[in-house]
Amino acid sequence: MDWLNRLMALDRRWIFLLVAIGTALPIIFPIGFKVSVTPPAKALFDRIEQMGPDDVVLLSFDYGPSTAPENDPMADAVLRHCFSKRVKVVLLSLFPIGGVTMADQSLARVLRDFPDIRRGIDYAHLGYKSGSQATMKQMGEDIHRVFPTDRYGMALSEVPLLQRVRTYDDMKLVVSFATGIIGEWWANLINAQFHIPVAVGCTAVSAPKYYAYLQSGQMVGLLGGLKGASEYERLVIDRYPIVEAAYTRAGLYTAIKGMDAQTIIHTLILLFIIMANVAFFAGRGRAAQAKR
Repeated sequence: MDWLNRLMALDRRWIFLLVAIGTALPIIFPIGFKVSVTPPAKALFDRIEQMGPDDVVLLSFDYGPSTAPENDPMADAVLRHCFSKRVKVVLLSLFPIGGVTMADQSLARVLRDFPDIRRGIDYAHLGYKSGSQATMKQMGEDIHRVFPTDRYGMALSEVPLLQRVRTYDDMKLVVSFATGIIGEWWANLINAQFHIPVAVGCTAVSAPKYYAYLQSGQMVGLLGGLKGASEYERLVIDRYPIVEAAYTRAGLYTAIKGMDAQTIIHTLILLFIIMANVAFFAGRGRAAQAKR
């Protein structure tokens, strides 16, 4: 059997095995391919980098478990950046299917590396609220009326951080980690009506539609999928040794590791496409010769 017949008869399970190995190895043994940072990710990083300990950022966890592999790394990286800068953070979720759990888990992962960050003083967790657009707009009037208590059952009037945060006017930035349309609502409703800067971290498939908001000035930054998350991770790791140490010590799954795997898988796919085309044209040429 010659090379063409061998190639055409290749058991597809070998392909599955190569894909599995190409996915697992970079996560277990990180390669560290170079991450090029795009302007939308750098813009969000610079915006938070300019803030101080008296500034407040609202992080809205508007996604569920199905998109966690893309959204979790970007949420963790932004939260680590805020805590590294000692910027105050208010967390909430408007996504009905597991969004508040995503916020809980991100907070738990990050707080392990910042033992001096205090609940109620350095951050507040409002929990989940239904209503989406209505909730967003009511928060522009009075957050305390929308969330009578925080995630832990404490009245907002008793939370030191929230005693001085009542509307969007008391915040510097909203970052929505989003799947679906909720991120768009932050950009085209809340930014337009209340003029608070908005940034979005979205899944890769959703990223193209957000560039219109970015270019129009309705958004100040964008993290698109795992690539955008890896860019932000790289920026934070390069700037803050404590973050790099945290990722290294815990062996956490990161977007940079994910991009290593994605790069290898995409390379394999390209090789498979080339091999398939070579086999196809070689087979067609052989069939044409046989007819002569």
